[in-house]
Amino acid sequence: MRRLLSLVLFMAAHPALAQSLEAPLPPLAPWKGASEKLIVGANDPWITPAERVNFVDTPDYAATRAWLERLVASAPQLLSIESFGKTAQGRDLYFVRASKGGGGKPVLLVQAGIHSGEIDGKDAGMMLLRDIAHRGKHGLLDKVDLVFVPIFNADGHERASPWNRPNQRGPRSMGWRTTAQNLNLNRDYLKADAPEMQAMIALINRLDPTLYLDLHVTDGIDHQYDVAYAFSGWRGYYAKSPAIGRWLDTRLRPAMDAALKRAGHTPGYYVSAVDNRNPDKGISHDPDTPRYSTGYGDYRHVPTILIETLSLRPYRQRVLGTYVFVEEALRLAGNEGARLRAAIDADRAERPADLVVKWKPLKDPIYTVDFLGIAHDRYRSAASGREEIRWLGRPITQKIPVFGEEPDQSVRLPKAWWVPATAPEVIERLKLHGIRFETIDAPRTIELDMVRIAEPKLGAPIEGRVPLMAGGFTHGRRSETFPAGSVRVPSDQPLGLLAAALLEPESADGVLAWNFFPGMLQRTEYIEAYAIAPLAERMLTQNAALRQEFETKLAADPAFAADGNARLAWFYERTPYFDDRYLLYPIGRE
Repeated sequence: MRRLLSLVLFMAAHPALAQSLEAPLPPLAPWKGASEKLIVGANDPWITPAERVNFVDTPDYAATRAWLERLVASAPQLLSIESFGKTAQGRDLYFVRASKGGGGKPVLLVQAGIHSGEIDGKDAGMMLLRDIAHRGKHGLLDKVDLVFVPIFNADGHERASPWNRPNQRGPRSMGWRTTAQNLNLNRDYLKADAPEMQAMIALINRLDPTLYLDLHVTDGIDHQYDVAYAFSGWRGYYAKSPAIGRWLDTRLRPAMDAALKRAGHTPGYYVSAVDNRNPDKGISHDPDTPRYSTGYGDYRHVPTILIETLSLRPYRQRVLGTYVFVEEALRLAGNEGARLRAAIDADRAERPADLVVKWKPLKDPIYTVDFLGIAHDRYRSAASGREEIRWLGRPITQKIPVFGEEPDQSVRLPKAWWVPATAPEVIERLKLHGIRFETIDAPRTIELDMVRIAEPKLGAPIEGRVPLMAGGFTHGRRSETFPAGSVRVPSDQPLGLLAAALLEPESADGVLAWNFFPGMLQRTEYIEAYAIAPLAERMLTQNAALRQEFETKLAADPAFAADGNARLAWFYERTPYFDDRYLLYPIGRE
């Protein structure tokens, strides 16, 4: 911290040097669009802080809250403000609700600043709320309520600096990507470790939104799409909630594209290049996993859209494009509320039998697009010692392949999962997500499918945990006694697929993969060589099949054959003395 403060003070005292260290960004083409009419004049009493400085900067947490409090006080018949949680550092998480009252209306939930340096949505939402309250757009609330979270990652928002996002054109002071606990909230939806995410999921449970927008800014490669977005079901691919996916793809997408184009923006699918240094190779269209907002929404049947404005476009242009997106989403959620609710209900009535736990890339493209790119060439960099890409600023259109994935491994869902009372952290996650379960009040013994893992390896620390990678999974029937307080989680429920993603041992985003059970990796009892060696010799004499298995192992594995401890451990694992809970995943499958 002292080093960072010294650097900031030094840069302030030497502006020429600071300017020389600014990352040079690609050429920028001028832009004009109809959405510029959304900006109010300098003398307007409800000009937002960002408009007042011509979008050079964005207000901090305190100034944002103060402006919104004043706006709410000016229009109490339409607006209210409410806290829904606390950050790790104790800041209020809050939302503004825009409503004309009356129950049963669809709810559009909009969150900005999950990555707080990507803060376009906050300033766009402030402008839209202003226009609803004071500039004649209250009709947008005739059929729908708007719930707007201006700053989700509030602690990261206050770790602001001009040096935080080198690939982004403004605002001048940008927040930090992760929380005060260094957690990326858009990797935390399913495991839900962060207090901010726990608060957001509780809010989702409370509101049951008809549509959920997650507002971001993306970098990567240069292109012409200033407002890109994505959802599960785009072009019919990968939706776990197929009816919702069809509505998003066939009803929302055409209307949204038309609205953005009318306003002077260029919409498109979220651009994730196969290779950022060689965009001609194509772009990726992959299935969303439940650690992300779109994947989580897909698994729990909440229509969810990721919006990604392009970091290389000016802040002003990006904020205006986000405003248009949110306004059109509000209009659609109202006009199409009944149709969308029917899609949600249809998906919640489905009971999938399988869960894909592993995907593999497809060799051939799943489709091609007329990609609105930016011309580029390559040059030899003296710094990197290799060829680097250079963007030239000139728009081009090129045929680009889009690559996807296909299922590589699936599991058949059980009738239910049993979670022992000794796993309170997992039971709390079930409660948080709203997954239905039954709690037993007396011990119960039941025959279950239990899983033992092989060759466990710990991954590099990520998102506040040390993930676990298993070399294999062995399923077997086992009589298991669960103490009072344990829970049975039926798969026959609307959130059965979400439960599967959380509890199935092979799930890449489940509690086993996130290492919620480090105790299962520890052995606590051993046997001395003076005891196991003669016992092993007796076993070899008495069991011909075991002797053949041992001799095969010796012949196939010279390192094992040369390691006396490994040889004795091999026998120990085949005795009744061995810990039968070692590497046993404690959640059972009924």
